[in-house]
Amino acid sequence: MIKISDMTMKQTAEGFSLSFREKIELAKLLDKLGTSVIEVEGLHGSRSDALRIKSIAAAVNDSIVSAPVELTAESVEQTWNALSMAKHPRLQVCAPVSSVQMEYLFHKKPEAMLSAIGETVGACAQLADTEFVAQDATRSEPAFLIKAIETAIEAGAKTVTVMDTAGTMLPEEFSAFVASLYAGIPALKSVTLGVGCANTLSMADGCVIAAIKAGAGEVKCAAYPQDCADVTTIARVLAAKGDELGAKTDVNITKLSRIVEQIHRICKADGGKASQFGNEVQADSDVYLTSHDDCDAVCTAVERLGYDLSQEDRVKVYEAFMQLAQKRDKVSIRELDAIVASAAMQVPSTYKLDNYVITSGNTVAATAHMKLLKDGAPMEGVYLGDGPIDAAFSAIEQITGRHYELDDFQIQSVTEGSEALGQTIVKLRSEGKLYSGRGISTDIVGASIKAYLNALNKIVYEEEES
Repeated sequence: MIKISDMTMKQTAEGFSLSFREKIELAKLLDKLGTSVIEVEGLHGSRSDALRIKSIAAAVNDSIVSAPVELTAESVEQTWNALSMAKHPRLQVCAPVSSVQMEYLFHKKPEAMLSAIGETVGACAQLADTEFVAQDATRSEPAFLIKAIETAIEAGAKTVTVMDTAGTMLPEEFSAFVASLYAGIPALKSVTLGVGCANTLSMADGCVIAAIKAGAGEVKCAAYPQDCADVTTIARVLAAKGDELGAKTDVNITKLSRIVEQIHRICKADGGKASQFGNEVQADSDVYLTSHDDCDAVCTAVERLGYDLSQEDRVKVYEAFMQLAQKRDKVSIRELDAIVASAAMQVPSTYKLDNYVITSGNTVAATAHMKLLKDGAPMEGVYLGDGPIDAAFSAIEQITGRHYELDDFQIQSVTEGSEALGQTIVKLRSEGKLYSGRGISTDIVGASIKAYLNALNKIVYEEEES
């Protein structure tokens, strides 16, 4: 069985980018397609990277999720902490094996590189299935390449991948190259040999098929290829010529065209270029945190939602998060949003709801008659809206004389049944800063009014204090 290792997400620097949510959707599609391995981007120093890997790993059921590590113990530990909850995790150790890349890009001598390969692969192998990727292998000195592969196998790598990074080989040359590795490294027969080719000469697909014929068991390609083999081409060749090649794949041919088309739509869209998380992260239930996440990770997720919290409020939010996280396996971003609304920046209520009456129907405009108390003094009025909630919000704006941008409005069910409690989250934006309020009631309009006033009071309090 030939393993298909998809590199689409690792190629996002090559002319396109994906938002946080798009990456999760892409991972789900690749999992549904039947790709054996889904390769993700590694950690790049941002705490949000760990959240990205965790969420992608959680979204994948059948495929292996592979994350690359740098040649340091710290990178191995940090990457594994992010990847460990995947159902089928893999750590990927990438190292250059040509003299050009070793000395000029990584500033390592051959002996130092062999030592780093052995130590890093060994550390990874103690934690998970491990792949060693020999970058620029086709331009390496044959003797050194053999030593590097043998070192990785001895250290515990279960998959060894050789890359034609320059993409200068023809199919027959690459086939001969793969055959020479099997002839020169007996231990290679005890692991899976993977291959990958750049598409410099538009020969990546042909080289990969030639390598399979020569004995390769795993191939790197992409559903949205930038500079590598194409999943669609490889899967169709294996489906048509599998018996002759003695090779099959788990890719679902009947779903191939439809899923790849969906992936192309995601990758061609420009919406992900603005932000890693994208504007819809607060509504994405696939993004989550667990009790294993520290305060920094939680606060990073809060920042990505758009909040700028004080140190005091960060502590309050984290404490409230931990109370919930210790009772369940995971906490979604939507739930974290509610935690921020209920725990952060709790202030005295400048405006309080005294009473309200809402009338609406399919033949009359919605009307809100509302009475508020400002520091105990009554304020009231009657206002129209496009619906009961719009009328209520308009009434608050007109009575208070304060208008702020409504950034988001969410309705969530807290309990079940005809008398269920409804929870609403209202987000108001003032001078670029986000303020959220939370309301709970069996009456969703009442919950919405409470949430709006909760957010409004936070803005008023901060304005008066500044």
